[in-house]
Amino acid sequence: MDSLSASNGSFTLDLFKKLNESLKGKNIFFSPWSISSALAMTYVGAKGNTATQMAEVGASGDCKDEDIHSQFQAFISLINKSQTSYLLKTANRLYEEQTFQFLSEYIEFVTKYYHAEPQAVNFKKAAEQARKEINSWVESQTEGKIQNLLPKGAVDPNTALVLVNAIYFKGKWEKRFLNENTSENPFRLSKTKTKPVQMMFLKDTFPICYLETMKVKIAELPYVNNDLSMLILLPDDIEDKSTGLEQVKPLYHISGPRKWNSVFLQCETATG
Repeated sequence: MDSLSASNGSFTLDLFKKLNESLKGKNIFFSPWSISSALAMTYVGAKGNTATQMAEVGASGDCKDEDIHSQFQAFISLINKSQTSYLLKTANRLYEEQTFQFLSEYIEFVTKYYHAEPQAVNFKKAAEQARKEINSWVESQTEGKIQNLLPKGAVDPNTALVLVNAIYFKGKWEKRFLNENTSENPFRLSKTKTKPVQMMFLKDTFPICYLETMKVKIAELPYVNNDLSMLILLPDDIEDKSTGLEQVKPLYHISGPRKWNSVFLQCETATG
């Protein structure tokens, strides 16, 4: 699964850079897994020039078609594997216009490899009802965290197919942040601008990397049992009119667990 992980990492960073072009100075939050798996399901039914273009921008990289889907299948099974220390799950569903006849081979394929349950809805005569049904399913799959995924007007009588992916995660920090230690502090938006935000505080020992060539700190915050962790990248300082994130651009080429592991070979345990 390393090849899919690496290519999906490259796709993630390419997409981030593209989003950043139109959302400069704004927070960017997205699930690369949701986007890449939805694209992969669409890619199954694509042919000719459309398939070629999707392969170029998707998360397939150098993987062969038959390998792409089997690796997604393995990842989905791994994600949905029952765990005691955290809750992580993903689900796919196809909402198809009930009057359209989709190839049975396509439905069987995405059901097998992506666990995508087909659901017939009446987009032609009841688009708003179909929209609410889709939103209700997403809300149920994310424990109520994602509501109204599709806004009004997102689907209409001309809609033939909607592919939906939902992913949900809930975990506890290995070293908990206490509510009483949260306080308002200035958050730097640029060299000259700050914004007051509520910041959590914890003094403890964590794995820390410092990349001298980029002047960037990388902190790893593990969840319970160290099965999963969050990585935080922080530039040393903002030296110009940028946001400081430009300093981490050289890290854009790092994708896949093996390359990140090579970065963390430089890590030292530090108090932060």
